[in-house]
Amino acid sequence: MKRKYSLLVVFAVLLCLPLIAEKRVSLLSPDGKLETVITIGKKIEYSVSHNGDVMLSNSALSMTLAGGDTYGINPQLSGSARETVNRTFPAAVYKRKAVTDHYNELTLRFKGGYHVIFRAYNDGVAYRFVSNARKPFIVKSEQVEFNFPSDYKAFVSYTNRKEGSFESQYMNSFEQPYHHISLSEWNKKRLGISPLVVEGANGKKICIAEADLLNYPGMFLFPTDKSNGLKGVFAPYPKETKQGGHNMLQELIQSRETYIAKFDGATQFPWRIVIVAEKASDLADSDMVYKLATPHQGDYSWIKPGKVAWEWWNDWNLYNVDFKTGVNNETYKYYIDFASKYGIEYVILDEGWAVNNEADLFQVVPEIDLQALVAYAGKKNVGLILWAGYYAFNRDMEKVCRHYSEMGIKGFKVDFMDRDDQPMVDFHHRAAQMGAKYKLLIDFHGTYKPTGLQRTYPNVINFEAVNGLEQLKWSSRELDQITYDVTFPFIRQVAGPVDYTQGAMRNASRSAYYPAYSEPMSQGTRCRQLAEYIIFESPLNMLCDSPSNYMDEEECTEFIASAPTVWDNTIALNGEIGEYITIARQKGNEWYVGSLTNWDARTLELDLTFLGDGNFKGEVFRDGVNAGRVARDYKKEVINIPTDRKLTVSMASGGGFVVRIVEFGNVNK
Repeated sequence: MKRKYSLLVVFAVLLCLPLIAEKRVSLLSPDGKLETVITIGKKIEYSVSHNGDVMLSNSALSMTLAGGDTYGINPQLSGSARETVNRTFPAAVYKRKAVTDHYNELTLRFKGGYHVIFRAYNDGVAYRFVSNARKPFIVKSEQVEFNFPSDYKAFVSYTNRKEGSFESQYMNSFEQPYHHISLSEWNKKRLGISPLVVEGANGKKICIAEADLLNYPGMFLFPTDKSNGLKGVFAPYPKETKQGGHNMLQELIQSRETYIAKFDGATQFPWRIVIVAEKASDLADSDMVYKLATPHQGDYSWIKPGKVAWEWWNDWNLYNVDFKTGVNNETYKYYIDFASKYGIEYVILDEGWAVNNEADLFQVVPEIDLQALVAYAGKKNVGLILWAGYYAFNRDMEKVCRHYSEMGIKGFKVDFMDRDDQPMVDFHHRAAQMGAKYKLLIDFHGTYKPTGLQRTYPNVINFEAVNGLEQLKWSSRELDQITYDVTFPFIRQVAGPVDYTQGAMRNASRSAYYPAYSEPMSQGTRCRQLAEYIIFESPLNMLCDSPSNYMDEEECTEFIASAPTVWDNTIALNGEIGEYITIARQKGNEWYVGSLTNWDARTLELDLTFLGDGNFKGEVFRDGVNAGRVARDYKKEVINIPTDRKLTVSMASGGGFVVRIVEFGNVNK
């Protein structure tokens, strides 16, 4: 896609200052509310305040290289430069068509071949190291600190392992629930996953994240030795690996090096981000990670976001058919027919189409004729996406992509990476490049959180790293999916899209839910499942349930199938972490508004003044009067949007609400 920037203000002032002249530097956000103070002494430290409230106390940053060299220790400042940028750039596959990128930047140059860049936005601060090295070098460790002025409460998602060494936790699914605890209550045996939100002074929220992670290990979080502090922890570089794990599709680490990353020369390191939100809903609308990512290059107009009919969650279950369902052509033709009927863009062939335990994507099971399925799907205007285990995809990446692209396959869902050390991060980068080369969509499942790769390579259309609906196939009654659903949009989703896989037609109240692997159900109401297609950001959005169940629920299926997956604009209307959330999204001349609540029944007044002048009608799906007991109970109706733009919404326990709003006359009663 040809990128056009509207550059409103750009200026730069180069300051060549001697070492003694500048020890303390201030950088303000464009609106003047956020201030970052950088102190340069024996080390580099920075603090962040918002309208006088200290968000982050002095926090150090440095890198230690092999051979004794350091960045940020006993720094010798050689110069600096300031720049203000205010521009708008188009987004390729995102929650809005255009993104405003307005910041003040300070570049600090140091002797020793490196500099540090700070950026102050109205909603946060970020910094990154940049190395000017002309020869290969190794990073032994990085010092990343986030020191808070008090023992604030935080929303912490730990790694999978409940105890053990850091090494035992580096390999994990990145999809654990949140614990709302004080920083001092952090389990000192467990690493935390970023993004992470801390509740600061005067109700303000602080979100710790990272961006532009392309060839460097991802950041875990762990308490520092100081009180009220967190530090970054990074998986060391793998030394010995072997094939193993789930169906021989994973790469297991046998030993690691004493360093975290190695480079051939000059490089830009990831951005460390501190987002500051005056209210929780601001986090649900953040563009910070996306803005800080490397812009894409080339033409991505071929990308087709959309919905996916998915067979794994519902265990290939169909009824009222005259063939035995499973991994076979008859079953997939039925899914293709279903997708075609409802205008669903894709069908996925999940695990099972390739021979098990071989990690070879060219060994197709005899029950599947892929070429015939591609041809059949093409006649129905449906694309096919293939599931691929990491090990199989990585060892034959270009051969696999070329072969299946030529066959007519539209993309890959790549699974079971479960690490974010430097080689695994580089794999994601290479897979994105290879997918782009052969015009394939890439959906990263079993992976770490997004850090902007979806901007750099817009064909990378989804990431998992979320405790999604699949958990309800096997989790105990104690799993609280409902609270999680109104928590992660303020935290994990700040980083980017989620492969949550919603759309259940079997819905259960809190007391009625139980795990059922072959006939799974969701927690909460039917309308909750519909609203999740608006609340959750997912350009490639799954329909997780059986076509048979969907065809028995025509109204809901038509709504799900017609809802967009990328948007012209997004507005987070309200929300409190772990309690409720409402998001409005625009596509063309239509607005979709979705709300979710936790286990508390709730009534909200929505402010729809963003609609502007005119007469509007809304197609509403709301919880039925008995939805708190019979979760599938709902009511569909057409309403007039009030002229004062105040709409009262009631939701049952574990409930949801959704409305599609159009100009008067465009909705049939």
